[in-house]
Amino acid sequence: MAETTRDESIVTAETSALTVGVDWELAASIGRRVARPGPRVTRYTMDQARAELAAAAVRAEGPVREVTGLADGLRVPTARIVDRAGWIDAASRSMPAMLTDDPQPETGLGAKIAGVQAGGLLAFLSGAILGQYDPFSTDPDTGEPGVLLLVAPNIIAVERQLRAVPSDFRLWVCLHEVTHRVQFSANPWLTGYMRENVSGLAGGDEDSVTEVLARVTEAARSGKPREKGMVGVMQLLQSPEQFEAFERVLVLGTLLEGHADHVMDAVGPAHVPTVEQIRAGFDARRSAPRNPLQRLIRALIGMDAKIAQYVRGKAFVDEVVETVGMERFNTVWTSPDTLPKMSEIDEPSKWIDRVL
Repeated sequence: MAETTRDESIVTAETSALTVGVDWELAASIGRRVARPGPRVTRYTMDQARAELAAAAVRAEGPVREVTGLADGLRVPTARIVDRAGWIDAASRSMPAMLTDDPQPETGLGAKIAGVQAGGLLAFLSGAILGQYDPFSTDPDTGEPGVLLLVAPNIIAVERQLRAVPSDFRLWVCLHEVTHRVQFSANPWLTGYMRENVSGLAGGDEDSVTEVLARVTEAARSGKPREKGMVGVMQLLQSPEQFEAFERVLVLGTLLEGHADHVMDAVGPAHVPTVEQIRAGFDARRSAPRNPLQRLIRALIGMDAKIAQYVRGKAFVDEVVETVGMERFNTVWTSPDTLPKMSEIDEPSKWIDRVL
């Protein structure tokens, strides 16, 4: 989650083709060097925030499990509370781990150039991410798969801007991120499924410029692109096989984020006293005007498309749960075949008819 539990997620699998041919060690070094400092806080304030966030991540686990009906009986892991540099280090390890269990360092001039570019992106994102569940990394303390990261300085910065009650805002953030942890912990196959499709998106023979231009020209001549917006652009620039993998990852991300938002709404009123003020302030902040450079960066990394992803996913989950209940909704986690298709996200009744 970036800039909120309901905003732009940093490491989006939709853009993870960037993991190929990147010197991620160099990217992390560049990112740490150019990342902007966080808000000014005393050591006491930061220590207090870190302790409260760690406790909130544990507190959130019970209500999330109760509402979702997932992960009962599993151990409650400890969240890692990090600063911006710590998040950059974690992200630089996670990116190549998306593609393989045993990532190898990239070398060569091209990888270093890409590493410099990726470092700048990591630096920008390190100031926006509040929290993130990373299913591809291993917890350095326990050796278990999956790591929940909470970026303390960013959470403090946003709660100050919103004038939110710190304890409420911190728990609100944790509810969303813990839901992601529960999704993957209760359904381990999701990690492999995502890795398989990310590899399909990033791998394979690259199309020649001629082939890409041919697809663009064909779409222009017909005047009827199959999809609009970012999806349409990706459809033109990728091979059919890559686009299918991209679409599967996009649908899965939409489901995961929409489910987390649904759970946050279901749990919030009973456990976060000021949840209405937090949500109103956050939504207003998210829609506030941004300078041209910020708008450009957001467009390039798909942040605005990510916001739409949350909205569509939540609408899907809301309608299915209202229609059939959470227990039957959880059929969605059975296998790749029970995940919604792109055409079903906006028409949940189609998913209900096909799967249930």
